[in-house]
Amino acid sequence: MENGVYPLSEGTYTIAGDHIFVPFNVATDNIRDRPASLLVEIQPFLVVTETDKIVIDPGLGLSLGDGRLHIYHLLERYGLQPTDITKVLLSHLHLDHAGGVVHQVIENGRWTWVPSFPNAMYYWQSTEWDYAFSKGGPSYPIERLEAMRMKSKHVILNGETIIDNFIEASICGGHTPTHQTFLIRAGRDNYFFGGDVVPQFSQMQRKFVAKYDYDGKRSAELRELFTNRAIEEGWTCLFFHDIRKPYCKVKRVDGMIMSID
Repeated sequence: MENGVYPLSEGTYTIAGDHIFVPFNVATDNIRDRPASLLVEIQPFLVVTETDKIVIDPGLGLSLGDGRLHIYHLLERYGLQPTDITKVLLSHLHLDHAGGVVHQVIENGRWTWVPSFPNAMYYWQSTEWDYAFSKGGPSYPIERLEAMRMKSKHVILNGETIIDNFIEASICGGHTPTHQTFLIRAGRDNYFFGGDVVPQFSQMQRKFVAKYDYDGKRSAELRELFTNRAIEEGWTCLFFHDIRKPYCKVKRVDGMIMSID
């Protein structure tokens, strides 16, 4: 397959203060019927480079009727198997971003967790791990995270890191204390994943402080910083929670932030 970015959407949902993701059909459901809820896409990404097939934040880990992970079916549309994935990058460890790191299979007559991408190297920040286990559920899938650490191939990052000379992993904070971003430099292309600090394109277009962030003011400052860099450096920005625009480049026109589709 060609090098580039490929969305792996698990669907559209609303989420309220109970931290439960409720499926939302944009054709038939009305957001007004779900007060105090956010409308979000759950959208992992596949990034293909000359050397790697990378999954970023593998989502909720939903299974379809045949028992296989939804993300597996999406990969198959691109001619890939889960064994083809070489890296799994985790911006942070909330359920909607890290629920898909492992899945259950029957071994010796018992259900057990196994890595969803058995040949991949998993990457996460050590401080994010510590924070996740200090907070626990329902925001963090503790059992799955423990299985990931026990059974996956992984590298636990300690601060800003360059992975294999082409992926910049940088702690930014904001959404969680040590949330990280990724800048994948692949030839002439620069793919930026801002996780839940920049989860939707529209959030680049306006200034606001989100109550759901650990440090909303910090996230607001970061969005402005990342937007400016995206324009200056020609980044393709990936939006995990955008129901309309999974990724794009951005430009400034008469003071307004616009997408380059």
